[in-house]
Amino acid sequence: MTVLLTFLAAIIVLGPLVALHEWGHYIVARLCGVKVLTYSIGFGPKLASWTSKKTGINYAISAIPLGGYVKMLDEREGEVDAKERHLAFNTQRPWKKIAIVAAGPLMNLIIALVLFWVLMMTPNKILATKVGSILPNSPVAHSSLQVGDEITQIDQKPVQSWQQVNYALADRMGETGSVALTVSNTQGSRDVQVPITQFMKTEEGKSNNPIDSFGAIPWQPKLTPVVGEIVPNSAAARQGLQVGDVITAVNGEPIQDWLSFSKIIRDNPEVLLMIQVSRAGKPVTLAVMPQAKKDVMGNRYGQLGAAAKASNVQVPADYQKTIQYDPITAVGKAGQQVVDLSVMTVKSMGKMITGMIGLENLSGPITIAKVANQSFSIGWEAVLSFMAIISLSLAVLNLLPIPVLDGGHIVMYTYEAIMGKPLPENIQTVGMNVGLVLLAGFMLLAIGNDISRLF
Repeated sequence: MTVLLTFLAAIIVLGPLVALHEWGHYIVARLCGVKVLTYSIGFGPKLASWTSKKTGINYAISAIPLGGYVKMLDEREGEVDAKERHLAFNTQRPWKKIAIVAAGPLMNLIIALVLFWVLMMTPNKILATKVGSILPNSPVAHSSLQVGDEITQIDQKPVQSWQQVNYALADRMGETGSVALTVSNTQGSRDVQVPITQFMKTEEGKSNNPIDSFGAIPWQPKLTPVVGEIVPNSAAARQGLQVGDVITAVNGEPIQDWLSFSKIIRDNPEVLLMIQVSRAGKPVTLAVMPQAKKDVMGNRYGQLGAAAKASNVQVPADYQKTIQYDPITAVGKAGQQVVDLSVMTVKSMGKMITGMIGLENLSGPITIAKVANQSFSIGWEAVLSFMAIISLSLAVLNLLPIPVLDGGHIVMYTYEAIMGKPLPENIQTVGMNVGLVLLAGFMLLAIGNDISRLF
């Protein structure tokens, strides 16, 4: 059932993005006077199709939903009647070819912009970017940042949410130097420099995310370390933890609240821990080994199967805020989000190529499907946000100057526009073959990463 739901989530998220990407090619081709033969959502064997009596265009839904295509009349792909030669793609002026090819990625950029715009106009009650705690031995621990400071800028870019903080820090992945913060508190505003060294490069298999790696943690409730629930057949149940146990120490280190205890568990998968508890007023020591799990990105974490005793948690007023923009302001904010994430995506690709960050960060369709499914469990805002990010990624990836991708075709047609003649056919053939090999290699690597995250 989980696999089916994951598959359906992927189709719901990717299907419209692919359909609209191909619709961009389709509609601009028709506007430019090019004859369209087929408009297909998905590729491979056709599951259903319909041919318009008016236009002769075949509309199809094909078996493999992770793609699609628009087939146009083209002399390079078959014989074209002399009467229809002016309708063939290959006979069009270079600027028309560029417009048709660029329309797909442009449509994905527009989709991302619209989705971010909708989200910017939606009232969103969030945690303020006030530091709730600082992790020891983290980059922030070696700076002047203090609990209660509100982060307002990172590297001169304004941040208003922890999601924006996460994006800004992710942009520094693999780098060495310092992160420039602007923070404010009751005493005013000041600048803080946080030193980083190969940021976010941790031990293989360890859980890792930008905020935890940085060490400035949002406000979290102080829950008493009392076990309120034990999951049947979990590590906690098998190894003797009981409801009502008060966690007092782990490996001799005192425990003050449940979240510090859960962090230790999360950071120590398959590691034997000596947990001291108070049970009916008597001290008890348990040898407990958290079960190793993997999140959707393949990061390992420990899971015990114990939950804290229920408590009525209230977020302090000064640690929360509501963000909502008017339609005009939201357009600007959405546009800036599109630009920032596009630049970050390109930079991340460059870092992978140069070895600054590992190729294990590359994700394929399996990870996308798992994250899509997870977003549905969170809420519609998470779904729209994920769709916007995927749409943006599709645009950026398709614009890369690699033959067989839209960006590679744009390069070829730009050459034709400048030189007044097409790129020599033999060079086009070599480029296409090289592009296919590169694309196949990246896909195999991405799928390999996806599979490794499952085990």
